[in-house]
Amino acid sequence: MKVILNVLARSKSTMCLVSGLTGGLLLLAIVTGANAQEVFRWVDKAGKVHYGDIPPPPAEVKNVQTKKLSDSVIEQDDVPFAVATAMKNNPVILYANSCGESCTNAKALLAKRGIPFAEKNPESDAAAAAALKEKVGALQVPTIVIGANSLTGFDEEGWHSALNAAGYPRNNPNLRQGAAKAGPKAVPAPPAVPAAPAK
Repeated sequence: MKVILNVLARSKSTMCLVSGLTGGLLLLAIVTGANAQEVFRWVDKAGKVHYGDIPPPPAEVKNVQTKKLSDSVIEQDDVPFAVATAMKNNPVILYANSCGESCTNAKALLAKRGIPFAEKNPESDAAAAAALKEKVGALQVPTIVIGANSLTGFDEEGWHSALNAAGYPRNNPNLRQGAAKAGPKAVPAPPAVPAAPAK
């Protein structure tokens, strides 16, 4: 008799465990459903708790609760953390115009490294000209301002060193489209079109 009671007690606790796991898995399936926006929780007349995405029947329930669920999405910035930190501490401003190869190379270097920058043209913008003259004492382009530091004239290794010191990564493996202002792009020549044979 004692053995039968032990077996019944064990099977009852096992059934409770299985029932609890099944209910938990059911709730998890409902909550993580792709389009589930609302989950209803209600207690029926017998005191049993129900969960579902369908509203309960109005005559048979008490204590109805509606939960609004949002999508479970982790948003990420388009800018890698190291670049965002460097941007916050040492924003980059490039003073340039159509000065030729040195301005083109300056923009290309920043784009290649994935460094977001503000470009100002002191030739066409009086405020930019005044700011540049105050910063370096002359209207010389290209000039890069990195935080409180500035470099006049394009010197690739000098600019790399200043950007490295400011915390910008030299090789940005997480470079995303649009993370940096792109420099001028080369436009490929259109393909040659053969002349139509004369008739």
